[in-house]
Amino acid sequence: MEYTKNFDIRNGRNLTMLVDFYELTMGNGYLESGAGNTIAYFDMFFRKIPDGGGYCIMAGVQQIIEYLSNLKFTNDDIEYLREKNIFSEKFLDYLKNFEFCCDVWAIPEGNPVFPNEPLVVVRGPAIQAQFIETMILLTINHQTLIATKANRICRAAKGRPIMEFGSRRAQGYDGAIYGARAAVIGGCDSTACTITEQMFGIPAVGTMAHSWIQLFSSEYESFKAWADVYPDNCVLLIDTYNVLKSGLPNAIKVFNEVLLPKGYRPKGVRIDSGDITYLTQKCRKILDEAGFSDVNIVVSNSLDEFIIRDVLSQGAKIDSFGVGERLITAKSEPVFGGVYKLVAVEDDNRNIIPKIKISENEEKITNPGFKKIFRIFDKTDNKAIADLITLQEEVIDQTESMELFDPVFTWKKKRIKDFYTKELLVKIFDKGKLVYESPDVMEIKNIVKEETEKFWPAVLRFENPHNYYIDLSKGLWDLKQQLLHEYSSEYEE
Repeated sequence: MEYTKNFDIRNGRNLTMLVDFYELTMGNGYLESGAGNTIAYFDMFFRKIPDGGGYCIMAGVQQIIEYLSNLKFTNDDIEYLREKNIFSEKFLDYLKNFEFCCDVWAIPEGNPVFPNEPLVVVRGPAIQAQFIETMILLTINHQTLIATKANRICRAAKGRPIMEFGSRRAQGYDGAIYGARAAVIGGCDSTACTITEQMFGIPAVGTMAHSWIQLFSSEYESFKAWADVYPDNCVLLIDTYNVLKSGLPNAIKVFNEVLLPKGYRPKGVRIDSGDITYLTQKCRKILDEAGFSDVNIVVSNSLDEFIIRDVLSQGAKIDSFGVGERLITAKSEPVFGGVYKLVAVEDDNRNIIPKIKISENEEKITNPGFKKIFRIFDKTDNKAIADLITLQEEVIDQTESMELFDPVFTWKKKRIKDFYTKELLVKIFDKGKLVYESPDVMEIKNIVKEETEKFWPAVLRFENPHNYYIDLSKGLWDLKQQLLHEYSSEYEE
């Protein structure tokens, strides 16, 4: 069962106050100005796929659920804010009696997601919808980043198991724990982070460090001791001194002298340094000749999708990989630039008034209004064609042909027929009450596999991927152009 309390796993501290301070100053300002109960709509989305990739993997929804389900301001929180001498007693009293009442939608974990489409939508009183910005961003940004990196690495391995080995290099405790969770969502089979098995049911694995070998009088004695303790799961680390001259010969000697006489087969050898391609080719040949063709070769040491792809293309003989720092930190591009923007408010008659953020940078202009997302599939091959962002009230007639167009280069058009759609955003909270049951991590991992297979390989490749289109409906595009025209006319010199 996943961890369900809104507390810091290190010391039991409530995480409600893990917010940017301006969310509190704005909340106080909203309340004092009479705008606190204005119904506001916020979209969380990102603008750019890390590593120049073609897609990302949605992750982190369960932790958003846990946070929002347990929002509570303690007496210590209230006293801390009172001592700042900038918050009204009215605001502090509101926090003391805080009850979450927003509607929240999200794209379920495990689905491929793309730039500029809402991953999370929040509707509710402005004072609350604004307050939860930081936790939504840091949670979805982090886990989506790591799940995406993990999925790239797992695809590079072409079905070979990937073990997540990154705890010691993660940016903090939460980075290790939730990074491991995200890595398994992305496709990893197990983790070295033990607590994640307790929390999420993710298989925890591990063998030995070089210090085990060094502690004994000889490499052979260290291997023999390990085989005596773990005869049914014996994997030996063979690169402490010399892989081919020492490590592998000693491992084979222990296999023959300790394991086979007891009726056990060795499980594997691990290499953590050196020329991976050369060493694994040599080890495979020697192991096969010694009668150990069933012994796996496991490789670790600062791996990523590009190294894995290269060594396999060079003929490396590897059965599984341990991947650490470059996965758990998404080292090649460690920032997932998700943002949280106001897109609409309601007037006193509950009419939705769209809002837009305008910038001289075209990519920073937001898509206004309360929206939904349809993923469009070709009925013939069940492959995804495009995602279409529409206004909430719009309906797609799947019995008629439909024209898609690029929202920037509008002359790029495509008429499609014989398609079906899937609505991506799912309601998570209804007026503050949880209405969604999140799958467990291993189920989400399977969702990733199922959903990524619905995209053409050209979208999934590492470099220069095919541009998967995220189009706007004609209604949404017209609304956006209308607002751009209104604001440009209002502020033109």
